[in-house]
Amino acid sequence: MVSWKGIYFILTLFGGSFFGSIFMLGPILPLMFVNPSWYRWINNRLVATWLTLPVALLETVFGVKVIITGDAFIPGERSVIIMNHRTRMDWMFLWNCLMRYSYLRLEKICLKASLKSVPGFGWAMQAAAYVFIHRKWKDDKSHFEDMISYFCDIHEPLQLLIFPEGTDLTENSKARSNDFAEKNGLQKYEYVLHPRTTGFTFVVDRLREGKNLDAVHDITVAYPYNIPQTEKHLLYGNFPKEIHFHVHRYPVDTLPTSKEDLQLWCHKRWEEKEERLRSFYQGEKNFHFTEQSVIPPCKSEFRVLVVKLLSILYWTLFGPAMCLLMYLYSLVRWYFIITIVIFVLQERIFGGLEIIELACYRFLHKQPHLNSKKNE
Repeated sequence: MVSWKGIYFILTLFGGSFFGSIFMLGPILPLMFVNPSWYRWINNRLVATWLTLPVALLETVFGVKVIITGDAFIPGERSVIIMNHRTRMDWMFLWNCLMRYSYLRLEKICLKASLKSVPGFGWAMQAAAYVFIHRKWKDDKSHFEDMISYFCDIHEPLQLLIFPEGTDLTENSKARSNDFAEKNGLQKYEYVLHPRTTGFTFVVDRLREGKNLDAVHDITVAYPYNIPQTEKHLLYGNFPKEIHFHVHRYPVDTLPTSKEDLQLWCHKRWEEKEERLRSFYQGEKNFHFTEQSVIPPCKSEFRVLVVKLLSILYWTLFGPAMCLLMYLYSLVRWYFIITIVIFVLQERIFGGLEIIELACYRFLHKQPHLNSKKNE
């Protein structure tokens, strides 16, 4: 049955993303047409304030315990994050890790394009310039290249989360992965799916060419007790009791340079994940057997606690405060309606805020450059 905890969690996140998109991200949309780099700098920090909310709720309200082992992060470094996709919420749970060991404002996620149409959540993801894909390389390659080139051109550091498996681990996806393994003479996996390496190798190569990559973080996520597979499980109040992350950091100069070798490198990491997860679930359900030290956080637990409490306080008051303003002032009501119409129409007409942002950047920066070349 639906749980009050689940309803509270979903509604709080939705309300924050919905009103935050309209009243925090909406007012800075015009800046996109003047200076996309400034718009991106401000936007990243505004979006990061909301990313602290699910972390705060999961840990402070619902008592989720997060254990992180492995190699140390270097705060603020530019990286590609690859992770096994155990549940459909892995990307959100990762924020619990990044809040302590990195900066949430740096993270971008590669995720399916259908999510951008979701009111509130989708609008914020568009504004955050997440990389939306259709899971067909011929359709995604051009967009990948445009987005990566843009981040390199504006010298915007990022930590791009990619799920090479393409989908979360279920009985159906595992059966398809094993069919693929059987046809290609590969090992059948129990705890992971065979990775698709085309997008991963492309992104690493492009970021490396643009001098916007310091390392690859290979993260293994595991749930020792209950595993909430979908959003519905959260709605039923089935929050994970513990989430374990194990991190391996690979500096960019240690990565293979050829595409073929980089593909083999990625496949090797997944072989290791399979063995690591097998030992995890069949053993004591922790990653301590790896003999890797616990990662020293770049933020103290007191600082993290303060951020979590402030996040809950801010987002609990923000929605009602905006509703009060709409009740009191007709101008705010008109702004509310017009902004919603803009969010809906721009996505249907142009394809999303991130597409418009790219177009603005090309017009303001690329076109003068091309014209100067023609004059020469």
